[in-house]
Amino acid sequence: MPVRRLAAELEAQRSAGRRIVHCHGVFDLLHVGHLRHFEEARGLGDVLVVTVTGDAHVNKGPHRPAFPQAVRAELIAALGCVDFVAVNEAATAVEAIDLLRPDVYAKGPDYAAPSADPTGQLAAEARAVRAGGGRIAFTGGETHSSSALINRHVAVLEPATQAWLATFAARHPAAAVLGYLERARGLKVLLVGETIVDEYVYCEALGKSAKAPTMVVRQEEIECFAGGILAAANHVAAFCDEVTVLTQVGAPGPIDEFIAAKLRPNVRPLLLRRAAAPTIVKRRFVESYHFVKFLEVYEIADAPLAAAEDAAVCAALEEQLPRHDLVVVIDFGHAMLGDRARGLVRAGARFLAVNAQSNAGNLGHHPLAKYPGADYLTATETEVRLEARDRHGDIRRLVADVRAALRPARFVVTRGQQGCLCDDGRGSFLELPSVAARVVDRIGAGDAFLAVSSLFAVQDAPPEIVGFAGNAAGALAVASVGNRDPIDALAFRRQVESLLK
Repeated sequence: MPVRRLAAELEAQRSAGRRIVHCHGVFDLLHVGHLRHFEEARGLGDVLVVTVTGDAHVNKGPHRPAFPQAVRAELIAALGCVDFVAVNEAATAVEAIDLLRPDVYAKGPDYAAPSADPTGQLAAEARAVRAGGGRIAFTGGETHSSSALINRHVAVLEPATQAWLATFAARHPAAAVLGYLERARGLKVLLVGETIVDEYVYCEALGKSAKAPTMVVRQEEIECFAGGILAAANHVAAFCDEVTVLTQVGAPGPIDEFIAAKLRPNVRPLLLRRAAAPTIVKRRFVESYHFVKFLEVYEIADAPLAAAEDAAVCAALEEQLPRHDLVVVIDFGHAMLGDRARGLVRAGARFLAVNAQSNAGNLGHHPLAKYPGADYLTATETEVRLEARDRHGDIRRLVADVRAALRPARFVVTRGQQGCLCDDGRGSFLELPSVAARVVDRIGAGDAFLAVSSLFAVQDAPPEIVGFAGNAAGALAVASVGNRDPIDALAFRRQVESLLK
């Protein structure tokens, strides 16, 4: 039942003098630990109510929940010790606590340690309990993990991926991986690249024109996302307090308001103008029902910059590069970065992370070779093959050839469903599987990979941790439409914890 309806039901119980005990959680794969927790909680009062986190707010990665909210609620309702069950459609338990006003709010033993509340959610729940006149209690007993059981026994990811994750977790526990993100908070990060407005035009396919061999569609709605370097800046800003994005846009106007609305508050935009060119828009026409992109239209002018515009880019780089610990360049090949600007970046960045991507607007001219000696370079397998001019050769040999030519300190090649290939610079290759269980849209996955993994690379994390972090970020990115949802720090943290249990 809905939480509001449950609140009304509990008034009668409260009027009769019965003590209300409240438990809340995801309960994705009910196990004996949950049963013992409920039974002990039931002994703390007269009526036990359980609220279940709704599917939309299960923050354990795109492969979760393994069981939908209706199934999870039904299983709990079947337990004899539970009196009432409701699905909580809010993002946290605070709203449910405010409505239900329990006498006792019971949490499991794994929440008793102060270190168990890094996000502050438990503290917020405790305040809500006290405000309603109740108290918080922790049940005892042995702790169990739904995530660990799901990873071992429920086929959410491929068996080979699960096996790899188990061995990876033995070498690198979740706490060690996440420690790099905690230390990244104080990094000063500069991101450099073009602003791109990703516009999705959703359409209904009507059929073939009666007068010409033309497909006819009916436009339904339009959605615009902050793409290009703005998307990468939003990802980084989830983990770092000071983020600056140096980007190029068209003339002042609606684009300024769009950027202000779409960027996270801790991102400082430095906007450089191209007077005779529009802000880049990549418009994708999407058939709504099947979510199939059937046409792309670019609004772009990628002629070389005017001398004054190039000088402005270079002057901004000279000013900003010394002020930052990490410089992330995504070179979309649309003319913002000329030879002098690229030279300044290579010479002036304390740590340079680069992706020079190929796309429909620069195919065959993407400037991967313009960044020799980068501290961290990422590329897709297609980009490596373009750089090597070899469509069918062994990818390991091609990576070695490209690395020998460009001499990056670290080199990661992303391979979509095949995960990524990490070259640690010592003649060793590491193959890391993809951890994406659900793919909605691949747009922006590479930008997310670079943005998050660079925070690990700059701290000299082991290559497989860098690759794993990038794969985890990519999995979150492909589970959303375009760049609609920047990576959330809590979602990333819980995904890592879930994968490595």
